[in-house]
Amino acid sequence: MRRRKIDGCPIAGALQLIGDKWTMLVVRDLFAGPKRTTELLEDLHPISSRTLMGRLREMEQDALILRNNYGGLPRRVEYELTERGRRLVPLLDALMKVGQALECNECQDRKDSAGYYCDFCPEQRPAMQFIDEPEVIEPRPEPAPRRKDDSIVLL
Repeated sequence: MRRRKIDGCPIAGALQLIGDKWTMLVVRDLFAGPKRTTELLEDLHPISSRTLMGRLREMEQDALILRNNYGGLPRRVEYELTERGRRLVPLLDALMKVGQALECNECQDRKDSAGYYCDFCPEQRPAMQFIDEPEVIEPRPEPAPRRKDDSIVLL
């Protein structure tokens, strides 16, 4: 994916890496460990194979995932999160908490419809412990608003 040059804001930069909803869902599914393309297709239904392959290529270019090609026939390829990709896990945790607070979906709904909880589900994992938790940066004070010319009066 060709990245646009933006204003240097870390939020905008992170949003460019995330890209779309599928990126975070791929991170969610790779959180438990490496998966093959077919496993990701099953877990991310209704994603198309074309969309998934495009996202995986972009995530690999962004160093969020690692593609392991084991060769052989049939070809065996697995994807796994890199350390850089694992830095998105706190964001997944925050999205899960927001989804629960807004009552978007319940884990049991997924269990009933899909037959299993997702790998990131709080129903099947202990509280998260992060190895490289991102540093919290204090916001900068707001600059005073600029005025170009106080002598102009609009009627």
